[in-house]
Amino acid sequence: MKRMTEIAQTRVRYGYRRIHILMQREGWRINHKRLYRLYQQAGLNLRMKRPRRRVSAAHRAARTDPMNVNQVWSMDFVSDALFNGKRFRTLTLLDVFSRECLAIHVDVSIRAERVVEIMRSVTQARGTPERIQVDNGSEFVSKALDLWAYEQHVTLDFSRPGRPQDNAHIESFNGSFRDECLNTHWFLSLDDAAEKIEHWRVDYNDVRPHSALGNLAPGAFAAQFASTHRPSEIPS
Repeated sequence: MKRMTEIAQTRVRYGYRRIHILMQREGWRINHKRLYRLYQQAGLNLRMKRPRRRVSAAHRAARTDPMNVNQVWSMDFVSDALFNGKRFRTLTLLDVFSRECLAIHVDVSIRAERVVEIMRSVTQARGTPERIQVDNGSEFVSKALDLWAYEQHVTLDFSRPGRPQDNAHIESFNGSFRDECLNTHWFLSLDDAAEKIEHWRVDYNDVRPHSALGNLAPGAFAAQFASTHRPSEIPS
């Protein structure tokens, strides 16, 4: 099917399930089993997929799952390179409940003070979370971020060293970010990288189906939750 192939060519890391959801949104009426047969016939199932990591038997004590947007955030760094090999870093920030990507900041270097500036900017527009899940990177254990969190009454929830699964939501997001954006673009400059990454972030929030959200996009899920829960009904 022509439309299926077109979507697969532009969204190269999407499997047949997400392609089926996007086609349904466009008004196509096709059974997912038939689409899968066409998907296989077109050879699209042979595209390279990211290998799954083995899960350790050791787990962190269970955290309380967030019950509302803006309750728990998660952030991390992802590195990549321009076309000429010059490295750059991105700071990714995620709302754990809605899976919305709140920001992806791009720069050659992102020090602790810059992390604080980014947090101030995002919280000014969105409000302050109760908790932020981070790893033990030097920017996150810094005095600058610790002071900001103390002043804002935000808990910094650190992963155990060598245990990325303690921050599984941002790890999963970063995998999608790398597969669907970083690995599919050439970045000619830092500004070009920032523009393409922001375009992907908006698409991720507004279009990309998320299986954990009933195949809604994160922005649509957050809007639906807000429309069905009055402020007094939202769990604190």
